[in-house]
Amino acid sequence: MSPYRPPLTITPEILALVEQIGETLGRWSVTAEPDLPLHLRRDNRIRTIHASLAIENNSLSLEQVSAILDGKRVLGLPREIQEVRNAFAAFDHLPGWSPTSLDDLLAAHAILMGGLMDDAGRFRTGGVGIYRGETLIHMAPPASRVATLMQDLLAWLARGELHPLVASCVFHYEFEFIHPFADGNGRLGRFWQTRILSAWRPILAFLPVETVVHDRQDDYYQSLAEADQCAESTPFVAFMLQALLTAMAQAVVADLPTDQVTDQASDQASDQVRQLLAVFRGDESLKTSQLLERLGLQHRPTFRKNYLGPALAGGWISMTQPEAPSSPTQKYRLTALGLKVSGVV
Repeated sequence: MSPYRPPLTITPEILALVEQIGETLGRWSVTAEPDLPLHLRRDNRIRTIHASLAIENNSLSLEQVSAILDGKRVLGLPREIQEVRNAFAAFDHLPGWSPTSLDDLLAAHAILMGGLMDDAGRFRTGGVGIYRGETLIHMAPPASRVATLMQDLLAWLARGELHPLVASCVFHYEFEFIHPFADGNGRLGRFWQTRILSAWRPILAFLPVETVVHDRQDDYYQSLAEADQCAESTPFVAFMLQALLTAMAQAVVADLPTDQVTDQASDQASDQVRQLLAVFRGDESLKTSQLLERLGLQHRPTFRKNYLGPALAGGWISMTQPEAPSSPTQKYRLTALGLKVSGVV
């Protein structure tokens, strides 16, 4: 019997994203490695924890999360404060855990969910369904299969058959599909993807990709649903690679001295992206049709592939309705970074 391999189609989009991430990671490494400044490590870690827990409906603000790290008293729900403390403790242990160790994965869950559930660190013993409102969107495999499925998944990861960027995304999806724990699967899935990536490049332990996922939370869940529907992780892998690219592009600029931001960011933008940024006038919001007209373009697929997609991924522009990317009333506007690069500020 052949070993388990998660179903995946390597598309041109996935290959292109891996290449772009590699190039962007190289630029970030120049500015941040070998020693990412301690204040940036701290800030990125706080942003990561705040965003990941916010996805799970934790209502504490970024300032409150920072205060908890500093040991200050915070007014908030005891459970939410405990979630933050647990997340900080888990990240402290991150370097010592092996990405392919089942025992370490269970230990990570025990810390993340300690004091929040009775069976922290142990696989679920009952069935579980994922609901949105009253609609069942995913029925996880039976509890009796969880241990075997997780062992197979970790054994596949250990064989190293895919590039770590892709493998980490595949693992993330498969983990959420198995849903091995009664609670805490979302935060642990994102946390363990970070562990996989940081084993490949240590600096990625401090990449706050969760902030991008939080900003695009509906797209995150939609990509999970699409992967379920086509019975392979491909849509989710593409989404997560795009999120990683966006987070990395933002990190490159954030880690530069202020007087270098505009020059460095401008260098990273393609000619097409610079052309797109140039058609905005200040902080106005424009529809796709308006952007096409100002650029003198007619072919929407080319516009999305070469202009709009890279500009969104690089953090140069943002949607006015990020919760509804396909809305007919969707508009786009320059971000703070886009305003700097375009020379508006």
